[in-house]
Amino acid sequence: MLPDSLPAAELSALLAQLYQGPTEAVPWAGFLESARQRLDAVFATLVLRHPATDRPGLIVNASGYGPHLPGEPSYSEQYYALCPFLDLHPDRLFSADELFGEAGWLAHPFYTQYLQPLGLRYILAANLVTPDGVECALFISRGGAGQDFGEADKTLLQALLPHLKRAVDLHAALDVLQSERALYAEAVDRLLVGTIILDEHGKTIRCNDVAARLLQARDGLYLSDNSLQAHCPVENRKFRKILEGAAQAHAAAAHRSEVTTLNRPAAATPLSVLVRPIPLSYRSEDKAVRPAVAVFIRDPAGSPRNTHASLRKLYQLTPTEIELALLMVDGLTLDEAATRLGVKKNTVRAHLRGIFAKTGATRQAVLVKMLLSSVVGMG
Repeated sequence: MLPDSLPAAELSALLAQLYQGPTEAVPWAGFLESARQRLDAVFATLVLRHPATDRPGLIVNASGYGPHLPGEPSYSEQYYALCPFLDLHPDRLFSADELFGEAGWLAHPFYTQYLQPLGLRYILAANLVTPDGVECALFISRGGAGQDFGEADKTLLQALLPHLKRAVDLHAALDVLQSERALYAEAVDRLLVGTIILDEHGKTIRCNDVAARLLQARDGLYLSDNSLQAHCPVENRKFRKILEGAAQAHAAAAHRSEVTTLNRPAAATPLSVLVRPIPLSYRSEDKAVRPAVAVFIRDPAGSPRNTHASLRKLYQLTPTEIELALLMVDGLTLDEAATRLGVKKNTVRAHLRGIFAKTGATRQAVLVKMLLSSVVGMG
């Protein structure tokens, strides 16, 4: 139950900051600072992913001095091991003096070694376990010139704890999604697939590094007024119609893809392009910018990067065999490969026979198909 003295507008603002916390650059920085001021505290600290685990600890501080007090020691594994609050009964608030007694708290190593040098005296702590099993801890600290936390302070914080747990689970879910997104984006980059995301008006929202290099070099595609344009005017009219059709399919929640090729000014091999709408996950009449169309671009003459170690592990190829295999993927003939490697054609043939024996391929076409369809480029 919330204290009667807390205005509804202030409670609404605190809850808004709490649920906004997972999307902030520094998670919950705004909420912690508001809670610190409301509770007349020197420090408000949220601990996620404790330093004793394999993952790095995430510790967010708010104070009148900024995120850290002058001369603050690091909350490392040493101080984590000393912290007496992390083993408390979950979802309950405890003040240090209530838990240990005044004399016991002032003699506790965590107080004498970590808090006292910072001028902190009173602590209100909660050890939380969210519905999804995420462990976290919240600490509110006051200096020696203040007084211990009263019932009104505890009532306010206790009422906010269930919302904090839900917000922490949201943060954990976003963290997983961002990690997966980064993993998939890296795999696409390694395969040399350019990706461009357009909004409902055909404007570019974002692109990966591969697409950015193509656009900057105007290599078959370029941006004009933040809209995608093909290098060839005739192809551009067809390409623009494909993009417009994908945007309309997005609005109609239809699932269809279109493929085309785009010639390039400085290369004989055209770009392969796939355009598909991004399905709507919700309906909205607002004017917010939303992803609507995905454009995937592949240079058929390109080879995936960082493939040497993967080829060596998968097929036990020698360095020369790896170089020859990648030249085959790039479409070179044996004569061209021999010239590129600086060896005789018979030597190249011997290396190719070694590759066939190790991979199980019987022809160059089979070898190329095998390498292109393998996980080599994603390594």
